[in-house]
Amino acid sequence: MPAAPDYPSAPDLVAPKRALLSVSDKTGLVEAAQVLHAAGVELVSTGGTKAAIAAAGLPVKDVSELTGFPEMMDGRVKTLHPIVHGGLLGVRDAPEHARAMADHGIGGIDILYVNLYPFEATVAKGGDYAECVENIDIGGPAMIRSAAKNHGYVAVCTDPSDLAEVLEALKAGGATSLQLRQILAARAYARTAAYDAAISAWFAQTLKEGPLGQDFPARKSIAGELRQTMRYGENPHQKAAFYTFPNPRPGVATATQLQGKALSYNNINDTDAAFELIAEFDPAQGPAVAIIKHANPCGVAVGASQRQAYERALACDPTSAFGGIVAVNSRLTREAAEAMVEIFTEVVIAPEADDDAVAVFAAKKNLRLLVTGGLPDALSTGDTFKSVAGGFLVQSRDDARIKASDLKIVTKRQPTDEEVRDMLFAFTVGKHVKSNAIVYARAGQTLGVGAGQMNRKDSARIAALRAADFGLDLKGCACASEAFFPFADGLIQAAEAGATAIIQPGGSMRDSEVIEAADRQGLAMAFTGVRVFRH
Repeated sequence: MPAAPDYPSAPDLVAPKRALLSVSDKTGLVEAAQVLHAAGVELVSTGGTKAAIAAAGLPVKDVSELTGFPEMMDGRVKTLHPIVHGGLLGVRDAPEHARAMADHGIGGIDILYVNLYPFEATVAKGGDYAECVENIDIGGPAMIRSAAKNHGYVAVCTDPSDLAEVLEALKAGGATSLQLRQILAARAYARTAAYDAAISAWFAQTLKEGPLGQDFPARKSIAGELRQTMRYGENPHQKAAFYTFPNPRPGVATATQLQGKALSYNNINDTDAAFELIAEFDPAQGPAVAIIKHANPCGVAVGASQRQAYERALACDPTSAFGGIVAVNSRLTREAAEAMVEIFTEVVIAPEADDDAVAVFAAKKNLRLLVTGGLPDALSTGDTFKSVAGGFLVQSRDDARIKASDLKIVTKRQPTDEEVRDMLFAFTVGKHVKSNAIVYARAGQTLGVGAGQMNRKDSARIAALRAADFGLDLKGCACASEAFFPFADGLIQAAEAGATAIIQPGGSMRDSEVIEAADRQGLAMAFTGVRVFRH
């Protein structure tokens, strides 16, 4: 590990004399170059960036004039040169550095403005392997890291907003402050880290299916971009912010908020849970609505219309729905919106919304309306993350989707076609209920939900009590358990509540006892062979 040399303290103010600009996104480039030129800053650039500046009539040097080497190898080698990196890394007030710079004709570079080759965008648009590799920037990150390390003298910009701050400082006083340069350096390293994380994630995903591919590489990086800083986190004494991944799946991360207050930490957590659940229901099969409270569904239903689906979902637990989150799987309609505003709702999230529906919500200033532009694919691959002390857990997304043909009927009585439909609906909802989970459902409507209990019998009992509280008859309903019944008591509880069909994964040491109990109760029971825990 190199020892820290005894360099002089960095100056507070640096009046820049030379700037190197090399950008793929040329938004605002000419205007920025004009301000730099007016401030007496020499402009140095490369390729298309230089051409754009020169076309505006501004004096600009090509980087090859500094290095004495032409751009070569299809642009892969142009800034990887000691003249460039010496100009970025040289500590101006260190005698040895100053001597080396003088001896080798290295001039200082005081401002660096680089935005990187659009690797993330290339991946997002489905670029092939060769195109993605060609869009891995090498010289850009190298220069950014050099400039950021030497932030005592160099202001490094990786985004138009960074450069705007530098230009404002020059307009105000003709110099950049050390504090500004430190802030810019921190942002720059975060940008290169995120860029490298995107590249490593793409390689890992691309090579996963190959002979040497790994589901979980030795190192895994996660990078996000700040979307929102919140007033507080899960509780008022906690700080919180919302970061989004590159190329996010449709949902809260892609949503446009049409009205309402800023989303809170809990709003985002619950809204994500609601939208992931409703994505299980194909809009081509009809409208579906989910109402969520504290990341658990308190009502889910399908209907002939979106309004009917909402009213059926609300009937499951109108008490818990107060202050909840509503998700719909299709374009939000005025009729549904009119029903939704009859009680207080925190957030409504939809793929799209009719103008008439938006107008209905406009009278409810505190209601947040989000439109996402589409539904997430419930069957898509990808990873999910959960933090633990000292690290994080990674797992593939739960893409289990049970069909009638997947069911193994283990009881003497076979289920009716209607019971099969009810079982599949209940199990789909149960996948999104915190464990231990029990869901009672009939005719595309949840009737009772028992969530997050320490034993399955209590979940079955609570779900039945909720149904009774709201006058919902469980007779002839289906009961879904997201994991196996370890004992027969939970199944018996469901049967006594009125369930006639049970769906569960199976796999308990006592499966035979549970099957015998089901037969004694005259139930039909199906095993899925798939557990869908949610913690």
